[in-house]
Amino acid sequence: MSTTRPAPADPAAEPAAAPAPGVASSSAGVVGTPAATSRPGAQSRVRRLRRGVRRRVVRTRRIARRLGARALHAWRSSLHVRIGAITMVVAGTVVVIVSMVLFSQIRDQLLSVKRQAAVDQAQAGVLYAQSEVAGIATGDAASVRSTLDRTVKQLKERGGPAGDFDVVMVYRSGDTERPAPSRRFVYPAIPAELRADVASGGQFSQYAMVPDATDELRPTLLIGAPVPTDAAAPERIELYYAFPLDQEEESLSLIRSTVVISGIALTLFVVGIGVLVTRLVVDPVRRAAGTAQRLAEGQLEERMTVRGEDDLARLATSFNAMADSLQRQITQLEGLSQLQQRFTSDVSHELRTPLTTVQMAAEILYESRGDFPAQVARSAELLHTELDRFESLLTDLLEISRYDAGVAVLDWEPTDLGALVRRVTAGMSALAERHGCELTVTGPDEEVIAEVDARRVERILRNLVGNAIEHGAGRPVEVSWAANRTAAAVTVRDHGVGLSSAEAQHVFDRFWRADPSRVRTVGGSGLGLSISLEDARLHGGWLQVWGQPGAGAQFRLTVPLTAGADLTSSPLPLRPAVGRRALGAR
Repeated sequence: MSTTRPAPADPAAEPAAAPAPGVASSSAGVVGTPAATSRPGAQSRVRRLRRGVRRRVVRTRRIARRLGARALHAWRSSLHVRIGAITMVVAGTVVVIVSMVLFSQIRDQLLSVKRQAAVDQAQAGVLYAQSEVAGIATGDAASVRSTLDRTVKQLKERGGPAGDFDVVMVYRSGDTERPAPSRRFVYPAIPAELRADVASGGQFSQYAMVPDATDELRPTLLIGAPVPTDAAAPERIELYYAFPLDQEEESLSLIRSTVVISGIALTLFVVGIGVLVTRLVVDPVRRAAGTAQRLAEGQLEERMTVRGEDDLARLATSFNAMADSLQRQITQLEGLSQLQQRFTSDVSHELRTPLTTVQMAAEILYESRGDFPAQVARSAELLHTELDRFESLLTDLLEISRYDAGVAVLDWEPTDLGALVRRVTAGMSALAERHGCELTVTGPDEEVIAEVDARRVERILRNLVGNAIEHGAGRPVEVSWAANRTAAAVTVRDHGVGLSSAEAQHVFDRFWRADPSRVRTVGGSGLGLSISLEDARLHGGWLQVWGQPGAGAQFRLTVPLTAGADLTSSPLPLRPAVGRRALGAR
């Protein structure tokens, strides 16, 4: 029985004697000075450490986000990655479950065989020990000790089918125990529960951790049973067997390693098969996608290679047939388009000569209309007006034919957009007065210089302002311009009938009119917005429209300040502020 002794006094732990007041104050002053001076340095080191930790955390988060983004991109863009990952997860799950079940069954079977052999050996040992202790002298302690030691030694020498083991015999007489172990460290490791069960009678077994000669705990199967003696004697003898499970643990470790390696190899094998099968299916699809992309780029002679007679070969055959059909149709459409363009151009040119002759005759009639009767004079005026409109239509048709033929070019020159806007609005002021419409012009005070074709930009603005006046229902028309570092923009806002979303999609179509029953007062050809859109595209710019029924419409022209530059944004919003507030109120 161990006892706890009080620890010896530690001289260093003894409280120091209280110094004199004068000495204490002097010591405090000497010691406090370096502490005060070293505290800022310690705080600075802590701050540097915190900053370093914070930087590492931020760097780790960035790396994690980058890896996560790459993994997500690979997952979304690669069918190989998705199928490989799904196959690995499914195969790994199945392999883990099967391996766990298989390993559990092997372990249970191995331990069951070990336990059965140990039980048989313990029963044989109990019979042998009963014969050895039958004539034990219970009152002689030396006789009891020698008998127990001899029996333990003989049981140890007998061996058995369960492998290596240790034996412990315990002689109980009242509260006195006399253990006789084959090795001294075995008996203290026997659990109290097992001792209590054996003391109650019967054979019992239990798994426990028992130290070996090096005090290292080993899994051990313990079997205990009472040794039958004279029923009238108060003494009891118990026999315990300790069977180390080292061999079984090594076997299970080897089996576990084999199962893990086999599971990993099987999973990788299944994933490889899945990726290979996926590649066999995906590669033709990728080739088809590449061929389709080249077809979309205009390489109409591209075709897929047909190999074999399987489903993929039928896919390639069908794809090639579709490509042949598309090539024929596109060729026919190109021919019809070229024929239409040539027809429009030829007709426009051919009509020039008779139109000039008719215009000269109409001009003479128009100038002499005062000598004619009222009806004839009115006819001369209508003829003069319609011939002017016919000439405008021919001019627009010739311009469209140039765009269709791809021969339209720009005459770049630095242009002040503010002066250009003011010139256009001044020229449209008479039309605005006839419609009872007020033109409002706003823009920055400084010059906005852009490299544009001034004639084409002026034509775009005339079309936009004219349409705004015609569809503005007499309400004010607002023209604004602004610029940023890379682009300039002009907006034309009216408050008339407006446009629906469906109408806004067709507003730039040729000869399209939102309301066919509306009388055209400006005298346009129906090609103005189409030509304006082509002019904007030729500049590398944007021509966009916003509209709401009853709230008016706004057109925005955006062009780069430098010729050939790419647009990324516009300095003016497409949707006016009133439209944004009304939309938000809804």
